[in-house]
Amino acid sequence: MQGPFNRGSGRKPMGEINVVPFIDVMLVLLVIFMITAPMLTQGVQVDLPQVTSEPIEKSDDRDPINVSVERDGRYSIWMGDDEPREVDLDEIANRVIILLERSPGTPVMVHGDRNVPYGQVVTLMSTLQVAGVANVGLISEPPGGEG
Repeated sequence: MQGPFNRGSGRKPMGEINVVPFIDVMLVLLVIFMITAPMLTQGVQVDLPQVTSEPIEKSDDRDPINVSVERDGRYSIWMGDDEPREVDLDEIANRVIILLERSPGTPVMVHGDRNVPYGQVVTLMSTLQVAGVANVGLISEPPGGEG
Protein backbone atom coordinates (compact mmCIF):
# COMPACT_ATOMS: atom_id res chain seq x y z
CA MET A 1 0.00 0.00 0.00
CA GLN A 2 1.36 3.37 -0.95
CA GLY A 3 1.16 6.44 1.31
CA PRO A 4 0.18 9.91 0.13
CA PHE A 5 3.85 10.99 -0.26
CA ASN A 6 5.11 7.86 -1.86
CA ARG A 7 4.95 8.22 -5.63
CA GLY A 8 6.30 4.84 -6.37
CA SER A 9 9.76 6.03 -7.36
CA GLY A 10 11.26 5.33 -3.96
CA ARG A 11 12.30 8.98 -3.50
CA LYS A 12 10.90 11.04 -0.70
CA PRO A 13 10.18 14.72 -1.25
CA MET A 14 12.95 17.01 0.06
CA GLY A 15 11.76 19.57 2.60
CA GLU A 16 15.08 21.46 3.06
CA ILE A 17 16.77 24.31 1.28
CA ASN A 18 20.33 23.87 0.12
CA VAL A 19 22.19 26.70 1.92
CA VAL A 20 25.67 25.97 0.56
CA PRO A 21 25.41 28.63 -2.21
CA PHE A 22 24.29 31.21 0.37
CA ILE A 23 27.27 30.37 2.57
CA ASP A 24 29.59 30.81 -0.42
CA VAL A 25 28.12 34.25 -1.16
CA MET A 26 28.41 35.29 2.50
CA LEU A 27 32.07 34.25 2.62
CA VAL A 28 32.83 36.26 -0.51
CA LEU A 29 31.08 39.32 0.97
CA LEU A 30 32.97 38.84 4.23
CA VAL A 31 36.31 38.87 2.39
CA ILE A 32 35.30 41.98 0.41
CA PHE A 33 34.30 43.86 3.56
CA MET A 34 37.46 42.79 5.38
CA ILE A 35 39.54 44.25 2.56
CA THR A 36 37.58 47.49 2.14
CA ALA A 37 36.93 48.33 5.82
CA PRO A 38 40.51 49.50 6.59
CA MET A 39 40.42 51.72 3.51
CA LEU A 40 37.31 53.48 4.78
CA THR A 41 38.88 54.44 8.12
CA GLN A 42 42.02 55.99 6.70
CA GLY A 43 42.02 59.71 6.05
CA VAL A 44 43.10 61.61 3.02
CA GLN A 45 44.97 64.86 2.97
CA VAL A 46 42.70 67.79 2.14
CA ASP A 47 43.04 71.55 2.12
CA LEU A 48 40.22 72.88 4.24
CA PRO A 49 38.52 76.04 3.00
CA GLN A 50 38.72 79.29 4.89
CA VAL A 51 35.29 80.66 5.60
CA THR A 52 33.79 83.51 7.49
CA SER A 53 31.58 82.51 10.40
CA GLU A 54 29.36 84.45 12.72
CA PRO A 55 30.76 85.09 16.21
CA ILE A 56 29.30 83.15 19.11
CA GLU A 57 27.03 85.33 21.17
CA LYS A 58 27.38 85.15 24.92
CA SER A 59 24.27 83.67 26.48
CA ASP A 60 25.06 85.11 29.90
CA ASP A 61 27.63 87.25 31.67
CA ARG A 62 30.01 84.40 32.46
CA ASP A 63 33.48 84.62 30.97
CA PRO A 64 34.51 81.45 29.15
CA ILE A 65 37.33 79.17 30.19
CA ASN A 66 40.01 79.59 27.53
CA VAL A 67 42.52 76.86 26.73
CA SER A 68 45.20 77.31 24.09
CA VAL A 69 47.61 75.05 22.26
CA GLU A 70 50.62 77.04 21.15
CA ARG A 71 52.85 76.42 18.14
CA ASP A 72 55.57 74.76 20.20
CA GLY A 73 53.10 72.41 21.90
CA ARG A 74 52.68 74.27 25.19
CA TYR A 75 49.23 74.58 26.78
CA SER A 76 47.82 77.63 28.55
CA ILE A 77 44.58 78.21 30.43
CA TRP A 78 42.86 81.37 31.61
CA MET A 79 39.42 82.71 32.41
CA GLY A 80 38.13 86.18 31.65
CA ASP A 81 40.75 88.92 31.88
CA ASP A 82 43.23 86.76 33.81
CA GLU A 83 46.71 86.24 32.47
CA PRO A 84 47.20 82.95 30.60
CA ARG A 85 48.96 80.42 32.82
CA GLU A 86 51.14 77.76 31.19
CA VAL A 87 50.15 74.26 32.33
CA ASP A 88 50.76 70.71 31.19
CA LEU A 89 48.04 68.54 29.68
CA ASP A 90 47.35 66.61 32.89
CA GLU A 91 46.83 69.81 34.87
CA ILE A 92 44.29 71.20 32.37
CA ALA A 93 41.69 68.61 33.35
CA ASN A 94 42.10 69.36 37.07
CA ARG A 95 41.81 73.12 36.57
CA VAL A 96 38.77 72.83 34.32
CA ILE A 97 37.05 70.53 36.84
CA ILE A 98 37.67 73.08 39.61
CA LEU A 99 36.42 75.99 37.50
CA LEU A 100 33.29 74.10 36.42
CA GLU A 101 32.52 73.15 40.03
CA ARG A 102 32.58 76.85 40.95
CA SER A 103 30.51 77.88 37.95
CA PRO A 104 28.68 75.01 36.20
CA GLY A 105 27.79 75.55 32.57
CA THR A 106 30.70 77.87 31.87
CA PRO A 107 31.63 77.63 28.19
CA VAL A 108 35.08 76.31 27.26
CA MET A 109 36.91 77.75 24.24
CA VAL A 110 39.95 76.22 22.55
CA HIS A 111 42.50 78.43 20.84
CA GLY A 112 44.71 76.32 18.56
CA ASP A 113 47.62 77.61 16.54
CA ARG A 114 47.18 76.74 12.87
CA ASN A 115 50.59 75.02 12.80
CA VAL A 116 49.84 72.68 15.70
CA PRO A 117 49.37 69.04 14.63
CA TYR A 118 45.70 68.05 14.51
CA GLY A 119 46.35 65.16 16.90
CA GLN A 120 47.45 67.55 19.62
CA VAL A 121 44.18 69.51 19.41
CA VAL A 122 42.19 66.26 19.48
CA THR A 123 44.16 65.15 22.55
CA LEU A 124 43.29 68.44 24.27
CA MET A 125 39.62 68.06 23.40
CA SER A 126 39.64 64.49 24.71
CA THR A 127 41.18 65.73 27.96
CA LEU A 128 38.42 68.34 28.24
CA GLN A 129 35.78 65.67 27.64
CA VAL A 130 37.25 63.56 30.46
CA ALA A 131 37.04 66.67 32.67
CA GLY A 132 33.28 66.78 32.08
CA VAL A 133 33.06 69.47 29.40
CA ALA A 134 30.06 68.69 27.20
CA ASN A 135 30.51 71.41 24.57
CA VAL A 136 33.75 72.94 23.36
CA GLY A 137 33.99 76.03 21.16
CA LEU A 138 36.84 76.41 18.70
CA ILE A 139 38.16 79.95 18.28
CA SER A 140 39.24 81.01 14.81
CA GLU A 141 40.17 84.16 12.93
CA PRO A 142 38.55 85.35 9.73
CA PRO A 143 40.48 84.71 6.49
CA GLY A 144 43.29 87.20 5.98
CA GLY A 145 43.88 87.65 9.72
CA GLU A 146 41.28 90.39 10.09
CA GLY A 147 40.15 90.81 13.63
